[in-house]
Amino acid sequence: MSEPGQAGTRFADYFVVCGLDVASGLEPDQLQAHNLQLTPLERSYNSKVLAHYPDSVTWNPFDESAVGMLCLPKGLSFRTQNERRETRFHSFIITREDGSRTYGTSFIFYEKVVDKQICAAMQTLFAMHQAELSNRQSRTVFPLMDRTPPEIGDENERYVPRTYDINSDTLYVTKSICLITPLPFIQACKKFLAQLYEAISSPSQPPLPVESYVYNILYEVPLPPPGRSLQFNGVKSSITCHRPSASELPLFDFHVREMFTLLGVDSVLQLWTCALLEKHILLYSQDYHRLMLLAESLSVLLFPFTWQHVYVPILPASLLHFLDAPVPYIMGLHHNRRDDRAELQLPHEASLCFVDIDNHTVELPEDLPQFPKKLDVLQEISEVLVRCNVPLEPGTNPPSRSDSGCHLSDDGRTGSPAHTSTLSKRDILESSEAIAKITAIAQRMGVSHTISDIAKSLPEIAFDKKPKVDPDLEDMKLNAALREIFLHRLASLLLGYEAFVIQPNGDLESWFSNREQMTNFDKAAFLSDQPDIYLPFLSPFIETQMFATLVDNKIMANWEPIDDNLKIFDAKIESIKSSRNSHIRMSNPDRSMLVEIQDSERAIAEKWNKIDHMAVHPHLLTMKIGQGRHEPGFFPELQPDVMCFESGNNRYTRRNMRQQWRRKERMHQHSQHLAMSTDQREKYIQEARSKLLRQPKLSDMSPAVIAQTNWKFVEGLLKECKVKTKRMLVEKMGSEAVELGHGETSLRGMEENTLIASLCDLLERIWSHGLQTKQGKSALWSHLMAYQEMEETRDRSPETSALSPGTGPMMDRRRRSKSPDPISLLPAMKQTVIQDMRSIQSMKEIKTDVGFARTWVRLSIEKKMLSAHLKELLADQELLKSRYKRYAFLRSEEEREQFLYHLLSLNAVDYFCFTNCFTATVIPYRVVIVPSRKFNASTTTANPWMCLAGELSDTGIIQLPKHALEMTFEHKNLGVLTTLRIGHDNSGLMPKWMVEYILVRNEVTGHTYKFQCGRWLGKGVDDGSLERLLVGELLRKPVDTEVVRTSWVHQLPSPIEELLKKCRTPPGSRSRSPVGMDVPKIRLALPQIQEMVGDAVNNIVKHFYKPEKERGSLTLLLCGENGLVESLEQVFLYGFKSSRLFRNKFFVWDFIGKVYTYFQSIDNDQEGSEDSVEVRQSRKSLCRLVEKINAHSTSMGKDEKFKLLVCLGARDHLLDQWIPLIVATPVTLSMYEDSSFLRDEAMVQFLVSILQSLKEFNIMLEASLMSGLDV
Repeated sequence: MSEPGQAGTRFADYFVVCGLDVASGLEPDQLQAHNLQLTPLERSYNSKVLAHYPDSVTWNPFDESAVGMLCLPKGLSFRTQNERRETRFHSFIITREDGSRTYGTSFIFYEKVVDKQICAAMQTLFAMHQAELSNRQSRTVFPLMDRTPPEIGDENERYVPRTYDINSDTLYVTKSICLITPLPFIQACKKFLAQLYEAISSPSQPPLPVESYVYNILYEVPLPPPGRSLQFNGVKSSITCHRPSASELPLFDFHVREMFTLLGVDSVLQLWTCALLEKHILLYSQDYHRLMLLAESLSVLLFPFTWQHVYVPILPASLLHFLDAPVPYIMGLHHNRRDDRAELQLPHEASLCFVDIDNHTVELPEDLPQFPKKLDVLQEISEVLVRCNVPLEPGTNPPSRSDSGCHLSDDGRTGSPAHTSTLSKRDILESSEAIAKITAIAQRMGVSHTISDIAKSLPEIAFDKKPKVDPDLEDMKLNAALREIFLHRLASLLLGYEAFVIQPNGDLESWFSNREQMTNFDKAAFLSDQPDIYLPFLSPFIETQMFATLVDNKIMANWEPIDDNLKIFDAKIESIKSSRNSHIRMSNPDRSMLVEIQDSERAIAEKWNKIDHMAVHPHLLTMKIGQGRHEPGFFPELQPDVMCFESGNNRYTRRNMRQQWRRKERMHQHSQHLAMSTDQREKYIQEARSKLLRQPKLSDMSPAVIAQTNWKFVEGLLKECKVKTKRMLVEKMGSEAVELGHGETSLRGMEENTLIASLCDLLERIWSHGLQTKQGKSALWSHLMAYQEMEETRDRSPETSALSPGTGPMMDRRRRSKSPDPISLLPAMKQTVIQDMRSIQSMKEIKTDVGFARTWVRLSIEKKMLSAHLKELLADQELLKSRYKRYAFLRSEEEREQFLYHLLSLNAVDYFCFTNCFTATVIPYRVVIVPSRKFNASTTTANPWMCLAGELSDTGIIQLPKHALEMTFEHKNLGVLTTLRIGHDNSGLMPKWMVEYILVRNEVTGHTYKFQCGRWLGKGVDDGSLERLLVGELLRKPVDTEVVRTSWVHQLPSPIEELLKKCRTPPGSRSRSPVGMDVPKIRLALPQIQEMVGDAVNNIVKHFYKPEKERGSLTLLLCGENGLVESLEQVFLYGFKSSRLFRNKFFVWDFIGKVYTYFQSIDNDQEGSEDSVEVRQSRKSLCRLVEKINAHSTSMGKDEKFKLLVCLGARDHLLDQWIPLIVATPVTLSMYEDSSFLRDEAMVQFLVSILQSLKEFNIMLEASLMSGLDV
């Protein structure tokens, strides 16, 4: 059969009739759960496509399996004359291999069964069912006899078993008439099918045979081009449809008000957020229309983004295994009233958004970020709904649609809801002054008629305050207003995104072939430009496939016409920018959106009554005698010869086809592939097929196809794991390699957290794939708990507490052997799955299974044990087989090994994803003090103490047990450890104590920090200090570089070996010798000192240019190795005259003391008064700080005082002022050689200029560094 016109020029492609095939008889639908336990009338039976017209069209081949499955998704249902037989309507979508869609609208009604064999078969089934019940009564009670069958009776009514008697009952069965259309003109199709059903069910014959109306809509009603409207005729009345232009929001013919009525404003916004973040979304209802309504409404509110993953608004029973898909999806699951939500097995509950439509509830995934400015969005939506009389609470019955007019006041504020109560004629007359005067005159003239009499004599006229409105028009206005709000919010959120799109240099072909390896969007720079409140949402959102597709479309615009959706979105962004820059709208930033809503509503109202084209009216076809006979209640069997386009009945079409619709445009979704050449189209289709199961195919669900589908799941999960781990490794190495000069950091703290959360989600999906039975919301934690239970059953050996305080008086000689490995001095930690689980289970702030699982993953990553732990978990084959089906990812041995191998590569870098995330948890810390091996240096009679500080907080003073070199304590998480201050009270006969270093280990994460000392604590020795501030160095376990080298990591841009050896977070601190000027030190040359000072200052500058959450500890840059304090010590040490001219022990603080004495003397004499005010203030500031430091603590040594002075000078921006004053004093001339740093004018000028660069930063000192000094 040939077809007129081109693809996309017809309003409808097919007319389909589905129902009971009498020749096949009653075939029970085995896919329906508990089918045999129900009575025969309650069971579902297979339906078939009885007829479809035309046979096929080239641009949209007919998919009989998919159409038959979706027209009657639950199969055939039977009723008797005693039961309700309401008509039902729903729509559906069929997605083709290339991603384009076809839309279906199904009208379901009950038709009388006249075939005697079918009735006899039903009677036989009832007899068999009764016999089965009789056999079971002695053993058990029939499980479903007390439950309400699907769609029969009210929920509160007592269930009466349904029966059928062939002699006294009439049997009815469902039938569906359906239209398949290229565009979703849902309301127009619904009206046409409803009128067609009314015509066949009416006792009177319709004006024309049914064939005339079906033939008309198939062949004679064209598809309106963009921006035009069409009116065609149904059986009883005309039907109008409007198609938006390319510059308007895409066509959407559902009523969004219903979604808000069913769920409420807040739940809809949360559901929308889940869709934007590409979560698993499962819609649950016993109404197919509601499933389609919510799925399509949710999809259209994502504009300009499109859902890129599995999209099945109505999931047939044969595709229930797709709920196991480890990919994001939007699916609609139908249920019967007898189904129990608790019995529903859902494998992805950790990231699942479950929408129970009928009960008006939404179950959200854990850790779902809020959409930015959520309260403002809720207010905007609520105002629009209120003015349209839409209830804000879910489940509230809305007012009549005919009484729900929407009105917006002139100033853009919401007005009161439209009130349309009808006034009586008497009220109208009594309110009229003219009528009252006329009545009074009439009474004076002897006429006794009252206003009531006049009202009765008037004809019945409705006096309304407001004229009646078209409900369809008001629904379209409301749709437009709500869509404008969501679009405006997305455009405001991504304002300026195009500046961060990385445009390629090559041509389209090279970009298309390499785009998976290319970076198309500067995510780090984009996030750094956003407000902090946006980051929790934006960080995961820019990782979604829908955002990547938008960026791809933006790049494709360099070579091809810009995508229509992208064009509208960019225009919206420009409109927002313009309104924000306009002086008129600055006082009311939301005014622009209100104006756009008003303009959109006005445009819809103007187009509503404007008809651009009238289609050909239905007309009498050339039919044989006897054809087209009308039988009330029965849909006639249409005549194939009449429904054929070449039957000669198309004379009206052929005559008018040349004169109408000169501007024929193909559908947007077809144009992307139909307009391409053969090679381009094939490449396009292959690309769509290569995507990870974007859409299930409904026509072939054989076991082989299901197995192939699951294999695609496994391959896709493995590929996703490789991509995620590679990106995490590259980004983290790039961040740490900054210190090595390998490039700038590209990983923000928020983005790192997002990548780890994404990995947690991937692990949940892997553990959910092929799961036998669901236990809890987290499949991973459920597996871990089962493993823990089995291990504890196998091994009940007593456990030794690793957290009890150590009481040993001294460390044995084995620990103090020559050059010991510092980590070996600590007792070994248990690195097992069970031990880490117990650590997580002891955390009181974790409440859910999903929270436990994600915390365990974060801890394992930080400990570099994730791959090892999962390998240990999966080694239990008995447990694995009992929990997972054969096709599951975890039972695919080769892929599982590759998966663990990719995770192993994460051990190459350091993560603090557990430490930095759980800031309130209590952590046990183990401390080991390693004293000097010198005689009389390893013990002290004094009372020692310490104060441990990290990036999050500090412990305060902790008294150490006497003569105990090992102890443990618990404290709120300190974060990454930075400093440790240790000291004693100098009591007893032998208080002097020399500490080599101190080890501190986090007993949860296993991180061990070394705080190097190598100095005496005590009066009369060294610099006389009783306390010292030590800077921490994170000790690292050796990394198996061979494993990393043999994996894909060798392809990274930076040398992996160098990064593994040198990358450190945070930077360490080596042991520093006493800075007394007579102690031999490695003599640095003048250029080396200059470089050292420059690097120290530059590191501080870089610290402040990083995002605040990535800066780390400033104390390390001030007091750590090669820090500011050490570099200035080298400045003061270089060129110092022999200490023999002074005395044996002389420290930098002694020199500062002499300078202080000189400044005090000149300030007391007239000599200092001649200096400028700035100079005098600088001298006084130095003298004031020296006095306070000397008076603050008698336990602080000279080096500690100098360290504190430098830090305070940096904080107050005084160092660059002090240096010239110190250099100009006679003290410097007498104590330094001519070749010294301080006597070199060029070097001093360099030092002053580089210290001035610190003035623009607000330097905050840690409390541990200040040592209680209040200045």
